[in-house]
Amino acid sequence: MRELRCHRGIGGRTEGVALVADDNFSARYDLDRRRGLFSRAQHKLAGQSYVDLILVVNTAKGGVASAWMLYEMKARAMAPRAILFNRYNTILAQGAALADLAMCDRFEDGDITQLISTGDELIVAPADGLVIITN
Repeated sequence: MRELRCHRGIGGRTEGVALVADDNFSARYDLDRRRGLFSRAQHKLAGQSYVDLILVVNTAKGGVASAWMLYEMKARAMAPRAILFNRYNTILAQGAALADLAMCDRFEDGDITQLISTGDELIVAPADGLVIITN
């Protein structure tokens, strides 16, 4: 078990399996939100599902559209359990708060896309600023 400290995040505590890419994230341009897949061919996670996983990516892209899309994804049960970023923007933070989607960033130990691997089992506790790798 390994604990990773981060800036206090948004949303409630959740557990799940990680899906990791050293790539950026846009709910608007990278995803097929109806099918729950990364659809932009150039994205490192192209063709993979993000639904019910803990998505671990570099940074957020996009603006207001990406923020409301998080809410829409959560309302249709087509959202990740949480998103962990090296750094996210304030607009995406507002979208996560509206969607009640767990989100954290600014990890003390370095690049989160290098600290966590796809398939790792995680506990995300945004209020505590903590992510625990349990496997």
